[in-house]
Parts: sequence; C-alpha cells; structure tokens
Amino acid sequence: MRILVVAVGRLKQGPERELAASYHKRAEKIGRAFGLRDIEIVEIRESRAADVERRRVEESIAIATLIPERSTIVILDEQGQNLDSATLASQLREWRAEDRPAVCFLIGSADGLAASLNERAQLKLAFGKSTWPHQLVRIMLLEQLYRAGTILAGHPYHRGAHS
Repeated sequence: MRILVVAVGRLKQGPERELAASYHKRAEKIGRAFGLRDIEIVEIRESRAADVERRRVEESIAIATLIPERSTIVILDEQGQNLDSATLASQLREWRAEDRPAVCFLIGSADGLAASLNERAQLKLAFGKSTWPHQLVRIMLLEQLYRAGTILAGHPYHRGAHS
C-alpha cells in the first residue's frame, strides 16, 4: 500500500520543510516494515481565483485527479475526528489488510475543499480542536505516520501517556 499526502500550497525552504523532510524519511523507512511501498508528498498550487468557492473547486479538481482508484481518502479537517496514534496505526493496518492501493491524506487550503471531495472521504481527521497552519498540519501528519509505523513495528519510539 502506498501513502499519498496531497497538500495545497508549498512548504518554503526553512525549518518547516526540513522537519517535514525528516519525518517523511523516517516514515518511509519504518513503513517498509509493515508493507508501505511509498509515502509520496504532492504539493498543489493554490488557486488564484477571487471567489472562495471557485478556489475550492479548482484546488479540489487538481487533487481529485491524483487519487488512485479504490483508494481510501482521509481529509485533514479541524472538524474531523481526533484519533489517538494507536487508533490511526490500527486503521492503517486495516486498510492495508483490505488491499487498498493507497491511502490519500488531503490537506486543503485555508478555504477548505469542495463539498464533492469532502463527500468522498472515508475519514475526516483533526489534530485537536485548535486551528493549525497548513504547514504544521503536514508536519504533524508526517510525524503521526512515522509514529504509526513505529507502533506497527513494535519500535519503542511510541510510548503511551502512561508509560
């Protein structure tokens, strides 16, 4: 199974990009131990349309063209579910067991994603009730993918709150 992270906007050079790259590399390395072929990050150009709904639609169309058939779609959304790391790891294991070709994690712009793309999501995922900058959401997602890999591999990186 492959993991595809599709994000609207680019991470500029600097500490955010370096931290994202570090977790990306770690997640890919440990992911091989539990059947991940690849973790790919694709950055979508932000729409320049003046109208918010038009921006959402243009960005969502660009994202939709990248989603492989039969893939699981997870949208990062502040209104989504707050899953603990072990639950996310279990969910990844389940999707892998279902022989899904890919799990696509979608990070929209500040305007969000079009309703048509939201309706296709099997899961809406949040990182708490706070509103986070999209750059940090990407880093947190990559860290959680790495953490999920360590949980599935039995690696000591992940320690629960009571350890």
